[in-house]
Amino acid sequence: MTVMIERPTISSTEPHSFEAMLDDLDRLDVLDGYKAEIIRGSIVMSPWSKGYYTRVMNLVCKQLHGHLPDGHFISQAPNLFVFPGLGRAYGPDIHAAHERVLETSSNRLDGEALSFVAELTSSATRDDDLSDKVETYGKAGVPVYLILDMQEEKATVLWAPTAEGYTARLSKPFGEKLDIPAPFDCTLDTTGFQAPAATQE
Repeated sequence: MTVMIERPTISSTEPHSFEAMLDDLDRLDVLDGYKAEIIRGSIVMSPWSKGYYTRVMNLVCKQLHGHLPDGHFISQAPNLFVFPGLGRAYGPDIHAAHERVLETSSNRLDGEALSFVAELTSSATRDDDLSDKVETYGKAGVPVYLILDMQEEKATVLWAPTAEGYTARLSKPFGEKLDIPAPFDCTLDTTGFQAPAATQE
């Protein structure tokens, strides 16, 4: 096993099945201050969010809460959503799904049950949030994927998923309003999503 310091990735020289990697993930002693996901055949650890990221996540959840489809919830809980057919397992920063996805004693939740995901990029996760996760969430049929690019201070919403990925997208700079499509059909005000003046990424 190797651990990369800047963006720790735990991998093996022998190929593993997705189920075996999930078992490895369950046994993994994750470093303090990190979360672990399965991305492109590797277990990847990335740092926990900065303080103001939590403020932004709270703003998103508060605004979308009143527009959730019947029986759905929205959360920032550290849940692991699995996509077995795509060999991925993600812990989205924000997620919405029908409440029945929680009726399990497993820590592996059905990724295809998601109705919404949002990722806040960091220097460690930005490339995956903008590429691998776009492809996976789209192919899995997640109706809405919101990317909050904290480095570029830009919000991008993707929708209309197909077997090839998302077919529609819209971007707005932080501070403007962004339309969130069905099944939410609401407007997200991104005022206050910027970093505090004294904070640098």
